Amino acid sequence: MRNAGERLINALSLSRYHHVKEISLEFAQDIEDSHLQLIKKKHSDSLWNLESLNLNGCQKIGDQGIEVISSACPNLKVFSIYWNVRVTDKGIIHLVQNSRHIIDLNLSGCKGISDESMRWISEKYAHLESLNLTRCVKLTDAGLQQILVKCYTLRTLNLYALSSLTDDAYKKISLLAHLRFLDLCGAQNLSDEGLSHIAKCKNMVSLNLTWCVRITDQGVITIAHGCKNLEFLSLFGIVGVTDNCLEALSMSCSNSLTTLDVNGCIGIKRRSRDELVQLFPKLTCFKVHS
Repeated sequence: MRNAGERLINALSLSRYHHVKEISLEFAQDIEDSHLQLIKKKHSDSLWNLESLNLNGCQKIGDQGIEVISSACPNLKVFSIYWNVRVTDKGIIHLVQNSRHIIDLNLSGCKGISDESMRWISEKYAHLESLNLTRCVKLTDAGLQQILVKCYTLRTLNLYALSSLTDDAYKKISLLAHLRFLDLCGAQNLSDEGLSHIAKCKNMVSLNLTWCVRITDQGVITIAHGCKNLEFLSLFGIVGVTDNCLEALSMSCSNSLTTLDVNGCIGIKRRSRDELVQLFPKLTCFKVHS
C-alpha cells in the first residue's frame, strides 16, 4: 500500500486502535524513519500493547527507525524485518535493549548484520523460540555458536543460503533439545559428521537439506535413526545419497513422513509416486522445489 507512513499515523489516532496488538507493514511503500519518530511522539500510548510488528521489505527504514519504534514497543514478542539492507548491528542492538520479550525474530536478508548482533541476541533472548538468519552473509561460525549455546529454547531455526558455515557450528545444533524445524538449504560445508550431531535433535519434524552437497547415505541414515518423527525432509540435489538411505528412512520414519523431495538425487532409483507411497504410506508431497 502506498503512503503507508501517513496511513499508519492516521490509523493510530483512532480510538479503536489504541490497544493494537499487531501491525503488518509488509512491503508497504512510503514509510520511513521519520514516520516512526512521529508515531512515537504522538501515539506511543497506542503501541504499549503491541506484540507483533512486521516491517518486511520496508527498505527505507534503518537503524534509527528500529531504535525509535522498539523503544515505544516494550512488549513486542514477534519482530520481522526481512530483506532490509540498511539495518546494521546498531539497529539490532537497539531492538534487543528496548524490546526484551521477543520470542520470534526474522532477520532474513539483512546483509548488514554480523556476529555482533548474534552476541547481543544470545545474551538477551535466551527464551527465543524462532530465528530466521537466511542470507545474513556476514554471519560466521563464531556468531552462530553463540546463538546455539545460549538460545536453548529454539524450536525453529532457518539458516538458508549460509554457505560459509562449517561443522564447527553445525555440531552445536545438537544442544537445541526442543528444535522442530531446521532449514540448512545450501549448507555446502555440512558433512555427515555434522549431520550426526543434528540427529540428536529427537523432536525434529522438518529438515531441509537441499543442496547440502557433501551429505551421503551415512548422514541421512543417522538422521533416520535419530529423528523418527520427521514429517518433512528435502534431499533435493544431493548426488551422494542412494537407495540405502531411503530404506533406512522407510524403516524409521514411514509412519510420519508426509513430504519427501529426492529430485535430483541421481543415486536414488527413479520411482513412481505409487512406489514411493509403498515405502512411505503417509506421503502426500513429493516435490518441494521447482
